[in-house]
Amino acid sequence: MQTLTKVYERHDVARQVVVELETAGFQTPSISLLANKAISDQYGDVDTVAEPGSGVGVGAALGVATGLLAGMGLIAIPGLGPVVAAGWLATTALGAGGIVGALVEADVPEDHAHVYSEAIRRGATLLSIKVRDEDVSLARAILDRHTSVDPVRQGAEYRKSGWRQFDPAASDYVPEGLEVENAAGRVI
Repeated sequence: MQTLTKVYERHDVARQVVVELETAGFQTPSISLLANKAISDQYGDVDTVAEPGSGVGVGAALGVATGLLAGMGLIAIPGLGPVVAAGWLATTALGAGGIVGALVEADVPEDHAHVYSEAIRRGATLLSIKVRDEDVSLARAILDRHTSVDPVRQGAEYRKSGWRQFDPAASDYVPEGLEVENAAGRVI
């Protein structure tokens, strides 16, 4: 079993990749999607809202009614604030002390995990899938069919502005105009 992870600057692209993965026969429970709530609001993703301390379990918030996109829920992950999420990675993030820990547990190199986490915080959408070894080529082909964030290049861009690594204690990142720019497909 391997885990493949990509971050897409555009939420609609990540949603399309999910549809393509499901159409190719990948099972919904193996796919995870995490997106900045402000971005995903444009797509009406949220079915179930799980407020911290509400008693609603993560499983309910991350349900998989009829495909991953039908089960999107709102949860709070430290450092990301409210995110729209579905799948196993969000549950792992809640138990692993945050998104960086969950990504590292999913075999993402730690430096890439920091960049991916910051990209989500700034409006990108992360997609991760657990696949059997014999299905890696097919899954990778679907993921690579769409332009994704290069963590090395994106990390260098972030560092130009003084960013060092993802900070889960940072306040929610809500810069003006980000949602419009990301929806238009500009680099985050």
